[in-house]
Amino acid sequence: MKKLKTWDIFALGFMTFALFLGAGNIIFPPMVGMAAGENLLGASAGFLLTGVGLPLLGVIALARVGGGLDTLTHPIGRIAGLVLAVAIYLTIGPLFATPRTATVSFEMGLAPFVGNTPGMLLAFTITYFVMVALLSLFPGKLMDNVGKIITPVLIVALAVLGGSAVLAPVGGYSVSTTAYATQAAAFSEGFLQGYQTMDALASLIFGIVIVNAIKAAGVHDTKLHTRYCIYAGIIAAVCLGLVYASLMYLGATNSNLAANATTGVQILTAFVQQTFGPAGLWLLAIVIMLACLTTGIGLITACSSFFSDLTGINYRTMVIGLSVFSAVVANQGLAQLIAVAVPVLVGLYPLAIALIALSLLHRWNQPSRVYIPVMAVALVFGLFDAAKAATFDSLVPAWLDSLPGAALGMGWVTPVVCVLVIAGLLDFATGSKQAMSAKRA
Repeated sequence: MKKLKTWDIFALGFMTFALFLGAGNIIFPPMVGMAAGENLLGASAGFLLTGVGLPLLGVIALARVGGGLDTLTHPIGRIAGLVLAVAIYLTIGPLFATPRTATVSFEMGLAPFVGNTPGMLLAFTITYFVMVALLSLFPGKLMDNVGKIITPVLIVALAVLGGSAVLAPVGGYSVSTTAYATQAAAFSEGFLQGYQTMDALASLIFGIVIVNAIKAAGVHDTKLHTRYCIYAGIIAAVCLGLVYASLMYLGATNSNLAANATTGVQILTAFVQQTFGPAGLWLLAIVIMLACLTTGIGLITACSSFFSDLTGINYRTMVIGLSVFSAVVANQGLAQLIAVAVPVLVGLYPLAIALIALSLLHRWNQPSRVYIPVMAVALVFGLFDAAKAATFDSLVPAWLDSLPGAALGMGWVTPVVCVLVIAGLLDFATGSKQAMSAKRA
């Protein structure tokens, strides 16, 4: 029975880290830090919960069922599970996250040198997705190509950037904005901003990529698959946590360099120029390019595998098709992608969080009795939150604003938890009654 060596386990963990570390992971933490300022601790705790904790739990949940989202959603029924899976794959794939890896790579990595023009963006996205497609055509080589070659270079560059932010801050903490006025408010806002990384959703599709990489290494024992997935998730979570913490600290202590910044791109660019001079732009370009490239590869690989199995279209044909589609979407620009993605993410995250929680909490007597009502309530409140985020307030009932946490965008939590408790107790009672009847018989 073949087992992974220690270095191979770390390579798997580095690969997992690189899959998660993409566009949102780089551009959103500095903005959270700058807005939180003196309330950085609360904002960091909230952001790390959704940006690190949830993805780790998602990887563990998928590891327990063999890496397949279809198995995780089985209790809600085949059709409902398929609809949810398609929505997640499209969001985290060709509609939003995958194109965003290209636009962030361009705006942060190349635009400072060549200018931010539509023509240059088009040329870059074509080149970028050709590289992504070529590396995605051979998914069995991901652990070697990404985990052992690309990611170590990325980690060194991140260590230089993050270390300089912590050891050589330019100024003191900025003044907290209204949304981050208290530690409690900062926690809630950081929690919501963590949605933008899309990592909790990504964990639901990267599980199969990690399992396939383990299988490609010659490991066929399913128990080892689960163990190695968990190891990889922990390694990735530690690395992500360090990156987020340093980038948020950078934003909180260097706001005077980019006082009017509207994106993390501007904050990071100002910091590296101040700290490293012209060479800083090259450092930032290396970090961004490698981070986005590895995530783009993982997303194209996962989405191509899923849609290939769903439609019967050849995997390599699907890789090329999704790469071309993503390149077209990427040319809409970063600001437009972020604006459109927010309502979709706000709507999907309650479902994703509920699904992960349900899979980890208990081995239910009859899972569908618990999964269906809990996921239904999460869907309803997720749709309301999405409508609110899209400024369709007329579609949102006024009484929702009276729910605990509604003002902070977390009004869905209480109804979902209440339904979970009620459904769980009913499932337990029904299971106990059936067990007693079986004994009497």
